[in-house]
Amino acid sequence: MSKKIALFTFNEDPFYFVHAFLNALDMKAKGYDVKLIIEGSATKLVSQLTDPKNQFAELYQNVKKAGLIDCVCKACATMTGSLKSAEEQELPICSEMSGHPSIERYMEAGYEIMTF
Repeated sequence: MSKKIALFTFNEDPFYFVHAFLNALDMKAKGYDVKLIIEGSATKLVSQLTDPKNQFAELYQNVKKAGLIDCVCKACATMTGSLKSAEEQELPICSEMSGHPSIERYMEAGYEIMTF
């Protein structure tokens, strides 16, 4: 059985986001069951990384193609103005905990939680 990791990104600083992406891709390549959850001000980057001129756009596309994005926080994406972009990209939107994804849901499913 593979190790289960849920990576929660909260910070809009692209360097935090990039490290979450790189770790998610690395863990998946090594056989881990990895889920990436985009929360807090990090949801702002969902719309910014679709621009091909963004230095991290290709990495973002690789993460999306790998199916690693499990959830974008509905409440936070609404606050940062990126909900429409997340929906247009057909990213999963979560809101089970007063508009936010539940960390407990991942813990209950056996995922180790890491935050960025």
